[in-house]
Amino acid sequence: MFVLILVIILLFTLVGILAYRKLGSNRKQEQEQVVQENYDLRNIDIEDIDKMIDGSEFEMYLYRLLLELGYSGVYKTVGSRDFGADVIFTDREGVRNVVQAKRYAIDKPVGISAVQEVYSCMRYYKAKKAIVIATTLYTDSCETLAGINHVKLLDRHDLINIIEAYKQEDNLKAQNIIESEPRVILESWNQLNNALPVIKKDHKAEKYVKSIQSK
Repeated sequence: MFVLILVIILLFTLVGILAYRKLGSNRKQEQEQVVQENYDLRNIDIEDIDKMIDGSEFEMYLYRLLLELGYSGVYKTVGSRDFGADVIFTDREGVRNVVQAKRYAIDKPVGISAVQEVYSCMRYYKAKKAIVIATTLYTDSCETLAGINHVKLLDRHDLINIIEAYKQEDNLKAQNIIESEPRVILESWNQLNNALPVIKKDHKAEKYVKSIQSK
């Protein structure tokens, strides 16, 4: 009986120690998060952004940067159900912009989904311009879709130039990069000259449907 009581006491003591360590670890993580969010923006460069834990830190950085650059109507959307926009701001012409932030590895280009998401959320946020800001480059298909839909793509080189301009207190230069016109592939439907684009057909699907119709 005495041994059983001793075992129970030891188990409770062990559980208490583990719970205390877990609580201390959580508090340390919370303190580290506060420190990370309270950094001096002018001390941050692209290498620091590459070391960020996840995309939410990059979104917070861009949110703070746009505020520091003097933009109005700047706010960060919630982490979930943001409909494709991470940050919203109003440019110098009074136009609302939606921004999607992509913190990817240098060797991982941003794909077409980024353009699809940020472009499709424009109406929801009542914005007239869409921008993707990435820590890397973009795939060819992403560049093409962005050019057709007038979505501005700011890649790693653009981001570095924005950061350097901000550090040199040249906010005007940083704003000019952010607000520069997107690379446009198609100005309007009239430029198609009534010619439809070449569509890659699914020949297997066509063959399957024809076989059904012939029965």
